[in-house]
Amino acid sequence: MLKAAGWLGKAAELVIFEVMNLRMKVLFTLFTLLSAVCFTAEGQTLKVVADKIVSQVGDKIILKSDITNSIADLKRQSQGQDVQIPTECQVLESQLIRKALVLQAQKDSLNVSEEEIEAALDNQVRMFIQSYGSKEVLEEIAGKTVYQIKEDFKESFREKKLADQMQSKIVDGIKITPTEVKAYYSKTPADSLPFYESEIEVSQIVVFPKANKDVEEYVSRQMYDYKRQIELGSKKIEQLAKLFSEDPAVKENGGQYVLNRSDKNWDPAFMSASFRLKEGQVSPVIKSKFGLHIIQLISRSGDEAVVRHILRIPPVTDDEINEAKAKLDTIRQKLVTKQIGFGEAVSKYSDDENSKFNAGSAASNRDGSTFVNIDQLDKDLIQPISMMKPGDYSQPQVHTDERGRKVVRLIYLKNRTQPHRENLKDDYNRVSQRALEEKKNAALEKWFKEHIPTYYVLIDREYNGCAGLDDWRAAAANATKARN
Repeated sequence: MLKAAGWLGKAAELVIFEVMNLRMKVLFTLFTLLSAVCFTAEGQTLKVVADKIVSQVGDKIILKSDITNSIADLKRQSQGQDVQIPTECQVLESQLIRKALVLQAQKDSLNVSEEEIEAALDNQVRMFIQSYGSKEVLEEIAGKTVYQIKEDFKESFREKKLADQMQSKIVDGIKITPTEVKAYYSKTPADSLPFYESEIEVSQIVVFPKANKDVEEYVSRQMYDYKRQIELGSKKIEQLAKLFSEDPAVKENGGQYVLNRSDKNWDPAFMSASFRLKEGQVSPVIKSKFGLHIIQLISRSGDEAVVRHILRIPPVTDDEINEAKAKLDTIRQKLVTKQIGFGEAVSKYSDDENSKFNAGSAASNRDGSTFVNIDQLDKDLIQPISMMKPGDYSQPQVHTDERGRKVVRLIYLKNRTQPHRENLKDDYNRVSQRALEEKKNAALEKWFKEHIPTYYVLIDREYNGCAGLDDWRAAAANATKARN
């Protein structure tokens, strides 16, 4: 709500990037695992009773605890989600790949600045604090200070960023030509091509009606009453937040957020007001692009602050909604008479930040395609879309968005496909994306095949049964011969 990119996520973030499989296949996913600190359900630091070096690439070692802690951390983070937990063999393989990429990055003089690492560490700690509620609780659970936690993570973050840079260096210059896309498509058996149900490509221009001043002042007076109750001690801000705040996350967090001055995603008015407060102080009513707030500073340490807030969104009346409709009627007329293109109209008139810079696309698939099944749209889009033909513009539609605000939008049905087997005419972008990924994976595979023999490799016999480590074991055998 307060962040342009959305609310803060879970305590720990899984960063995923694809790499090649050393068995001449693509390794389905490489998890960059945060294994320096793990917290068990009982809230105690995870202890590893026995530890040993189980593998080594060059001067980079992999400990048994790196593998077991990584898996334990993944299990903790994925509770309640349908996530396949990797095996020890898979984690070891991903660790070997990362170590090799880091070694080459260092050899090629790639560099990660201290500022980049510090920013990543700050973000990670903020996510932990957000999950556990406060810095004090986090430190109690970890058995370490925030400074010590960041120090524990620092080398892991440095390696991850170096590995990312090296992978990018290997594949970023790879492009795909139409001829290669056709060749990729032609080698796929016809009965193996995916089948797509009818899909649509739909865009929108969204206008947020503005509440009139009288309504805004009425809501503001209510919020000043909340402020007085908090300052008199008759109510706590978290109690009032749960009763009255229109922040969708209030049930989970009681209106509490962790802010950092360097985070540019927060609303500037909200951020500025928060950092002007003293601990325990409650702000006057602040207006942001999301509505009206009062903010209480809970604690502050340097550029970090823990705050609680109450958000109220002044309701709009029929008059403001009709004004927004009239504005969109005028825009629709310009579109119909071709005085303006739809992409230009979105950029010029739409209030929706999420779609303002992608030509107003109302939804998109994970593969990057703007064609979606109709059931992927919000329910208020389905009825007007069913009455439209490709190229049609709807009349202005009143809609309640995910934040509970009344908005008015103009819908454009750009295209509608019939149910069909995948083909190059209708699905070129999807096919080209898969072809590009295959080409990148082939480049990574080739790179590793050439470079693995150049590294000193050690793999503990405990992992002799791991499929997929043949090339690494061959390199390890060569290293043993060289030592003898």
